[in-house]
Amino acid sequence: MTTDRVEPAGLGGECEREPDPSDSLRTFGAVVQALREHAGLSRVEFGELVRFSKHTVESVELGRRMPDASFVERAEAALGNTGALRRAACFLTRGEAGLAAWFRQWARLERRAVSLCTYECRLVPGLLQGEAYVRAVFDNSVPPLSDQQLEAQVNARLERQRMLTERPNVPFSFIVEEHVFRRPLGGTEVMRGLLEHVLELTAPRNVTLQIMPIGAEMHGCLDGPLQLLETPEHRRLAYSEGQQNGRLISGPNDVSLLCQRYDTLRSQALNPQDSRGLLERLRGEL
Repeated sequence: MTTDRVEPAGLGGECEREPDPSDSLRTFGAVVQALREHAGLSRVEFGELVRFSKHTVESVELGRRMPDASFVERAEAALGNTGALRRAACFLTRGEAGLAAWFRQWARLERRAVSLCTYECRLVPGLLQGEAYVRAVFDNSVPPLSDQQLEAQVNARLERQRMLTERPNVPFSFIVEEHVFRRPLGGTEVMRGLLEHVLELTAPRNVTLQIMPIGAEMHGCLDGPLQLLETPEHRRLAYSEGQQNGRLISGPNDVSLLCQRYDTLRSQALNPQDSRGLLERLRGEL
């Protein structure tokens, strides 16, 4: 079996979690490098002055890492206190704010996909989450997010959801475990709003939702969450995500296997009409 990981991520290296460079990060990094070199400092020497590693200095200069406030202040002091770095830092943005580094390539592929399938056993899939539920999800982040980080995450997720309404000719298929809808994440009002939101989003004919019942005795996808898509070139790709990592899978043998698992799960889950009825009953119980 061969696996072609197009974008491995989160597998042990700090650099794998760094953001894709944005123009502002590259520009800021170039200024830091120019000032450092003008001062006659190597990256090691500069790192000692700002109390950051040579690797961190290099990542900032190459636009791969968002510098924190202490880096900016110490760099200012070490490079002449001109105020240039402090002012430039106010305009820094990540390449794609609010999206985990390991998810970005898949998010770009999603926007071009001609079909998208999602199996989820942890949370309601991101494309179906209501805003209050999204906030409840990120409120539970460990360690806690800052207000700015939380808003970036919420905005990125809501922006991604526009696919469902803007692409009516693309079939979206979702299979979700029943227990996900029974977990009162965020409280009763959040869950009631979520169920109404999901019922509304899955009403169009191009969006189908099937629920895998708790009492099912057979299960074709016990290895965890799974996403599948087909590109405009009719190539099938898969995405699998875990704790602090995700991987895009393009090897034909692996993708074929995952498609088989998804198709099996489809046959085992409740049909769309019965799934909708279950959600309506759950809403009524709240």
